[in-house]
Amino acid sequence: IDLERRQVRVRNGKGGKDRYVPLPEATRLLLCEFFSQSEPEQWLFPGRVVGRPIDASNLQRALRSAVRESGIPKHASVHTLRHSYATHLLESGVDVRTIQELLGHESLTTTMVYTHLTQRTQNTLCHVLDQIHAAI
Repeated sequence: IDLERRQVRVRNGKGGKDRYVPLPEATRLLLCEFFSQSEPEQWLFPGRVVGRPIDASNLQRALRSAVRESGIPKHASVHTLRHSYATHLLESGVDVRTIQELLGHESLTTTMVYTHLTQRTQNTLCHVLDQIHAAI
């Protein structure tokens, strides 16, 4: 985690490649507070094995527990978080190529799965089509 540059290095991500993703300011501030109150470890999410990060199954278990405790009625997985991240970026106008890099996809085709027609996009399209129709 590079708090100064506001980025996180993802090691061995999709396709076994490393990449950097942006760190939102609110998250950076929370991490600064966290690190000021505790001794930094090698991993932000340490695993059960000393010197190793949390593994996928324990991460999934922790997420499931957090979802249940928060009262969210829907199922959520780590993949759900990736999908939501991609969808929110897309809805905010971030281009698909940038989203591809952030998700660590080798192929743009893989990223295109996340670009389903969102409700917000559908509503915008309807509004634009209404304006075009009104102008005719």
